[in-house]
Amino acid sequence: MNYIKEYQNKLMTADDAARTVKNGDFVMYPHFAIKTPLLDEALAMRKMELEDVKINFVTLTYMPEVIKADPEGEVFIFRDGSFSAATRGFCKMGIPIVAIPSLYHEAGRNYEIEQLKHDVLFLAVTPMDDKGYFNLGPSSSYIVDMIKERGGIGRSMKIFVEVNAKLPRVPGDNHVHISQVDGIIEGEPEDMMAIPKIPPTAVDKKIAEHIMSEMVDGACLQLGIGGMPNYVGSMLADSDFKDLGCHTEMFVDAYMDLYNAGKLTNKRKNIDVGKSVFTFAMGSRKLYEFLSNNLEVECRSVSYTNNPFIIAQNHNVFSICSCIAVDMMGNVSSESVGYKQISATGGQWDYHYASMHSNGGKGFVCMPSTKKDHKGNVTSNIVPSLPVGTQISVACNTTNYVVTEYGAVNIKGLSMWERVESLVSIAHPDFREEILQAAAKAGIWRRSNKR
Repeated sequence: MNYIKEYQNKLMTADDAARTVKNGDFVMYPHFAIKTPLLDEALAMRKMELEDVKINFVTLTYMPEVIKADPEGEVFIFRDGSFSAATRGFCKMGIPIVAIPSLYHEAGRNYEIEQLKHDVLFLAVTPMDDKGYFNLGPSSSYIVDMIKERGGIGRSMKIFVEVNAKLPRVPGDNHVHISQVDGIIEGEPEDMMAIPKIPPTAVDKKIAEHIMSEMVDGACLQLGIGGMPNYVGSMLADSDFKDLGCHTEMFVDAYMDLYNAGKLTNKRKNIDVGKSVFTFAMGSRKLYEFLSNNLEVECRSVSYTNNPFIIAQNHNVFSICSCIAVDMMGNVSSESVGYKQISATGGQWDYHYASMHSNGGKGFVCMPSTKKDHKGNVTSNIVPSLPVGTQISVACNTTNYVVTEYGAVNIKGLSMWERVESLVSIAHPDFREEILQAAAKAGIWRRSNKR
């Protein structure tokens, strides 16, 4: 079929699209480092005409025009599925942004719930191909799940696409057909936002060394965000390990470096053999160029990439993520300190759980042993108990390896007192006795337990 006529019929201005938003509507913005600047600006211009419009982001990397237009959140209600450094900064400025607790692999299914069904979806897309498809670039996330007609969402939700000729076209199931689109806005060509690498600290390097001591040939890697996971990738690129695989939530520069070093072959994977599979990418412009039209990568829906029962079909899944704190029983928090939101569960639980069900797999949650506040006070990140209101990202009965600069311990299957001793062994020496005393007071450790 020739889709040019349908394209012309659906061509409109961003103002036309924004005028379809009604009071009380749910609007979904593109995820991560992808933007729809014209649609965002047009919706912001309607502030004085609207009430109670809920806007969902996922890991904000920029300040949208709707936030600039309504920093008090009087008209637009801002929600972020995964707090980022930008989101935290906005909150410090007094901009009301609320978190959405969720396991990432379930996010698409969550939007089948009646009260969460979206009315409008803004998408950034590549130019249409000759089959009538627009590509979503390096971000499938759960947008693809929302587009599909599962639960009737695709039939009831208006979809507006803003065409960006500079968006990389990435293989996978990250596309939308013109027949599913309600309006097309021809935007200005704009490079994707580049995310700089976070340089590893001396502590990050020590943590990475502990993980490297557990590594095996053919490991299927999930690297989380931050300096430490990327440094693991750099160490692997310079190592003798071979035939590594990639099945991950986030595709970062480290995977490109591993591929260029000949270490990332995906040959030993049990599914998607020969392919690096991910649901979104953030990194350098060089990374986006690497992904463009690369037939050795696939950007897939998060309901696929983060499904623990799909991930675990691969052998030797190594999930490497950062966390904020761990209590003496092994409960892991990666998203809040008390009620203060820092990040989100994201795919940490998905991959940590999957790694334990993968033949030879290992899940690592990593952190420095201590942190320092703005006054210079140093406290332990391994604590007797987490502050009231802290969200548990990985519960103690799921936790596998915990890693600090002092070592890596596998606490899976250990009794309470054994967990205390293992975690104390990788705590900062200045805080070990304090944790033991708290455990003794709680009745879950006594000195006679020591072997």
